[in-house]
Amino acid sequence: MVGTILNAAAILLGGVAGLGARKQIPIAHQSALKIVLGAVTVYTGLSATWEGLHDGLGQTFKQLGIVLLALMLGNLTGKLLRVQKSLNHLGQYAKEKISGARPDSPRRFNDGFVTCSILFCFAPLAILGALQDGLAGNFKPLAVKAAMDGLATMAFVTLFGWSVMLSVIPVIAWQGTLALLAQMAQPWLAKYSLLDPINATAGLLVFCVALIVLELKKVELADYLPRLVFAPLLTWLWR
Repeated sequence: MVGTILNAAAILLGGVAGLGARKQIPIAHQSALKIVLGAVTVYTGLSATWEGLHDGLGQTFKQLGIVLLALMLGNLTGKLLRVQKSLNHLGQYAKEKISGARPDSPRRFNDGFVTCSILFCFAPLAILGALQDGLAGNFKPLAVKAAMDGLATMAFVTLFGWSVMLSVIPVIAWQGTLALLAQMAQPWLAKYSLLDPINATAGLLVFCVALIVLELKKVELADYLPRLVFAPLLTWLWR
């Protein structure tokens, strides 16, 4: 739950800072922050993957094979379930609300809350970070998300007002629930040695977030989320 608390605090602080700021963060500073966030995300993702794979040479190759196979099966399943396309529709809805925001709009309060709730709750990093927080006590992915959400909130409060800060409620409910469920499943997964493939797989997905943040490659990340199910399943079968 540490990561979720950090995320919630960042949204509130970003909202307060945005309401009190006289001008937005300069473009040069935004670019520098993006590079820093990207570098931290790379480290966070690869370190989680290394911890999941680093268990003897033979075991490492076995786990790597499982992770790669889970990657392919997860991507195929994600495309069949149209996970990314569904999230893209939500993202498009949020984009339309942002572009159509007006200070005198009677729906400004509601639009701000709904838009930011969608953006903050349905980002792939929200799911990955909450699971990592619950399974391994690794709050770093959510700490990265907290920084992103805090900066986004600073910008959104100028469009929608303080209602965007209320998005902290669904963020806590959604991410907190995922983290608690993962924490409850952790003893069973650890008993059957299924944690390492999940952590390694989640780490690679977090690394893909860095590619998006740094604008190096557009990755349809949501389509790969089913691999978090395939990784422990393949480990269970490949004994």
